[in-house]
Amino acid sequence: MIAVMIGLAAAPVAAQEPRGTIIVEGFRVEPQEDKPAKLDHILPEVDGTKVTVTKKTSVTKLEQQPPVIETQGRELFARTPGLLVSEQQTPTQFNLSYRGIGNPQEAEYVLVLQDGIPIQSDWIGFPTLYYVPLPQSLSEVQLIRGGSSLLYGPEPTPAVNLVSKRPDPRGPALTGSTQHLVGSDGLYSTFNVLEGVSGEVEYRGSLGYTKSDGQRQNSASHLLQGDLYFGYRPTDHALWYLRVQGHSAEAGNPGRISYPQFLADQNFAPTPVNRDWVRRGAIILGNELELGDGWRFEGKAWASDLQLYTRAARDAAATTTTLQDERFRNQGLDLRARKRWGRGNAFTFGVTGTHSSAPFLQFTSTSLTADRGEHSGTPRLDQDRESWLGAIFAENVFRLPHRFHVVLSGRLDVEKLRVRETVRPPNLTRPLSNVEVSRTVPLLGIGIGNDFGKDNETYLSITQGYRPLRYFDVASPFSNLQPGNEADAPESTSYEAGLHGTPLPGLFYDVSLFQVNFRNRIESRRLNATDVINVNTGDTRHRGFEGEVSYDFLAARDGAEHLTAFLNLALLDAKFVASDNPAQIGKRPAFAPRSIVKGGITWRETGKYSVSLTGLSVSSQFFQDSNLPVGSGASLVPAKVPAYQVFDLAGEWTVLPHVRLQAGVQNLFNEKYYARVFQTGLEPGRRRAVYGGVTFGF
Repeated sequence: MIAVMIGLAAAPVAAQEPRGTIIVEGFRVEPQEDKPAKLDHILPEVDGTKVTVTKKTSVTKLEQQPPVIETQGRELFARTPGLLVSEQQTPTQFNLSYRGIGNPQEAEYVLVLQDGIPIQSDWIGFPTLYYVPLPQSLSEVQLIRGGSSLLYGPEPTPAVNLVSKRPDPRGPALTGSTQHLVGSDGLYSTFNVLEGVSGEVEYRGSLGYTKSDGQRQNSASHLLQGDLYFGYRPTDHALWYLRVQGHSAEAGNPGRISYPQFLADQNFAPTPVNRDWVRRGAIILGNELELGDGWRFEGKAWASDLQLYTRAARDAAATTTTLQDERFRNQGLDLRARKRWGRGNAFTFGVTGTHSSAPFLQFTSTSLTADRGEHSGTPRLDQDRESWLGAIFAENVFRLPHRFHVVLSGRLDVEKLRVRETVRPPNLTRPLSNVEVSRTVPLLGIGIGNDFGKDNETYLSITQGYRPLRYFDVASPFSNLQPGNEADAPESTSYEAGLHGTPLPGLFYDVSLFQVNFRNRIESRRLNATDVINVNTGDTRHRGFEGEVSYDFLAARDGAEHLTAFLNLALLDAKFVASDNPAQIGKRPAFAPRSIVKGGITWRETGKYSVSLTGLSVSSQFFQDSNLPVGSGASLVPAKVPAYQVFDLAGEWTVLPHVRLQAGVQNLFNEKYYARVFQTGLEPGRRRAVYGGVTFGF
């Protein structure tokens, strides 16, 4: 929700230019980058203070499809190639993975940002995703592969950047809307916005609320989310802004079931009293300046406080429950600058620093209906955890003869984790943890590209990345992990080569081949009946094809009507290429489906109507690296997650100048499927659901 201004320019201009004028400064070698057709699908070559040329990027403009109301991401990421959404029915955590690297659980291997700021619990020590902004508050979804390690952070997999809506600086003094929807399973959803511009000040406030009884027993939920944005533009080349965010989600946790239970009654809840709470607040300060002579500056400072509180009893017959309270108090600073120089070259550099304090408490309690924040019963675990990250980074794009360009990138990360434990679970025999670990990791990248023909470009990128060690990797609270046996951080090298372009009006394509070498995977190894260590046990290789095509059949017409079909395909060949266990070599890693296909068609006329049918097909995948099932008979969890196909239909119609009707059907053909699987069971996906309502604007 932070203002993101695309720097179009670089040389001094007259200070008296009227607000709203598009100013193009300096010498631009590639004018085709200004063509809106191309930028409907990819990022600009130099996006503000970020260089994205030669990196594979994808952009979804949410204004070009009907409003999204679901919170799990299937529809939000419907046009994002290769990104796997492992869905759960309650809005208390979010699960993403990419190219078979890591478990989707809580999106631990994907860096997720909102306006360039990480929104995971603890960027380094606990990179889980328990909060995402409501889709109605977003303008676009960006996906940056490979080079995300150097633009944003060290994760081997891509960066997902969710870009928030802002007031139009040329907009009216006051405008707003209120949306109200009802649907299956007691759904009620409302989203309300007020925004406007008064002189040099702009503002936007939104408040959303969603409640549902849920399809499964004990899966009722409600979510409240608010956002306030204030911007100040003393000149056309400067923006100062403040954003305050609030988020509260609460849901029953119905538990995991076996495959026979799924076939018999997928709504069964083995844990009828368990409950999850998520509370988050954040404040962001920012400044964006066009300084003239090709210079641009962007600075952000933020602080957030996230609480994850759970009440978890083993089953319906349990007489005690575990109360778990985790807090994540984060502070961060991100400063970036860009200098355009020479004939189309651009140099960017910056620094990032973050700190997180993350206390972790557990209690064994007889209060089976304890409310959020209760610390009753016997202390079971008490850890004081902290993480620090400091990074410096720089990139430069060089324009060469014959329309070639080269990007050189570098980043240096310094991370530190500290865990101090005063209470450990009573079943463990290890000493209390008192661990401090620090790492310094240099990262390099190179990109090469060439523009050819009409609006076509080749790209090649080679980028290093690594996955920071988590608190659990250095001081697991749930096993006899012996101190002083910390594993090395997993590392990656990503290769991607492809081409994209808009050779015809309305046609966009992007195809590429990729390979990611992921080394030093961390696994737990049991030394004896009580002692466990985390070790680097193997390497995996992930290679394949990723392509997308989009075509607007009405692009040749001079009008606001569009009929756009899209299709994207990700093919993946992933396997273990090295392991301490010879039997593991050649096996597919967990959650690495061989294919993910997404497609759809949208018919819309700006300001009048929009209807969209989208579909997702995911091939079968193993849920654990061993490629083996768990249990047997009534407790069986099969080795493979079966393939599934899900379709969604959504539309809106402006019936009066300020009145829009909206409706949709999720899981149109009522597919019975699941995507989330653990050794303790599986969690069913949501069956067919319908919704409808109205939005009033002024």
